[in-house]
Amino acid sequence: MELTKDEYSALKGEQGEILQMAYRILVATGEATDAEKLVPIEWAHLSGVNYNTIGDAGEEFLSSISKNARVKIKTTLNPMGFDIDNVSNYGLDENFISKQLSIRNSYETMGVTPSFSCIPYEIFDIPKNGTQVAFAESNAAIHANSYDNLKTNKESAFSALASAITGKSPFSSLRKEDTPNITIRMKVKNPDELVYGMLGFFAGKVGATSVNISGLGGMDNRESKAMCGGMGTSGTCAKFLFGEGDSDCEKIDFDEKEMQNVHDELNTAETGDLITLGSPQLGLEEISDLTSKLKGRSFKKRCMIFCPRTVKEQARKIGYTNELERAGCEILSDCCTCLSPLINKDNVDAVTTNSIKGAFYLKNSNGVGVNLKPLLQIIEDETR
Repeated sequence: MELTKDEYSALKGEQGEILQMAYRILVATGEATDAEKLVPIEWAHLSGVNYNTIGDAGEEFLSSISKNARVKIKTTLNPMGFDIDNVSNYGLDENFISKQLSIRNSYETMGVTPSFSCIPYEIFDIPKNGTQVAFAESNAAIHANSYDNLKTNKESAFSALASAITGKSPFSSLRKEDTPNITIRMKVKNPDELVYGMLGFFAGKVGATSVNISGLGGMDNRESKAMCGGMGTSGTCAKFLFGEGDSDCEKIDFDEKEMQNVHDELNTAETGDLITLGSPQLGLEEISDLTSKLKGRSFKKRCMIFCPRTVKEQARKIGYTNELERAGCEILSDCCTCLSPLINKDNVDAVTTNSIKGAFYLKNSNGVGVNLKPLLQIIEDETR
């Protein structure tokens, strides 16, 4: 892989240990993905924030490098493990709280924007078409490539952090022009957001780095996010294009049978003890829509809603949060359904959700049962 004199100098350690470490990560990643060079990027979005995912080793690493490391470009953060405003309501272990706050402090010390959101594309301005970014959050990487006309690979926590520190990323895979060799033909009629999530989950399994998807009608924001979230959980695929693609593309149908297979894999309970909405987190448009759908109704059981803090503040000013709380919703920011210690098998047997991404992590990481329903059915079944 070709490096500039400055990049090679940093790799040799002539510009300090932090830059040497970062360039080692980027060069190793680049060599593994046949990158010809490093290219400048304008924005990094980091995972590796939740103490549940990085543990003591990750917390200690961040605490150590934050003494000297500083990000070079705009850098935003994935959700952490709780909402600091109401963490006392959930009986979390003091060690978890302490370590999570240490992780937060380390990132802020390095100059990272404490966004704690998995939907950076909804709360920050999108750069111009073709801009190179480095997104470690899987649904955000797919959304960036597929809807926002940006270019990113599906980054790891380490590679995205190295990119944030250096302002560079390996020029490989989806950073170049990528032509899918598979076309998935959508055959399910009248899909809702749950079906789009299952389509994404299926596409992530059969696609390599990118796929074509044909037979889609107009998708709203919730459905688009559901597809990105589903795709991000099941494989390495990080981009979809709309249409049939080249005539020599392999054609695969996503029909009722394939949809049922995905449903059977993730749906493990007939009902849930609580409801979660927001994986990916809800944006202001979805909060508005949910408020409208709940008018005059209230949930019969706990309902946890996850959204970015900036969205929660906007919703409060408009009056949405009062309405949602009246309907029995707990509105949480800075955290997410996925990998949250707020939901665990010690006090919850099963969770009702409309999210394929949430279902995957609730089942495989939290160890709880999952009851999958689209939003309209949740409201019909779970409110009065």
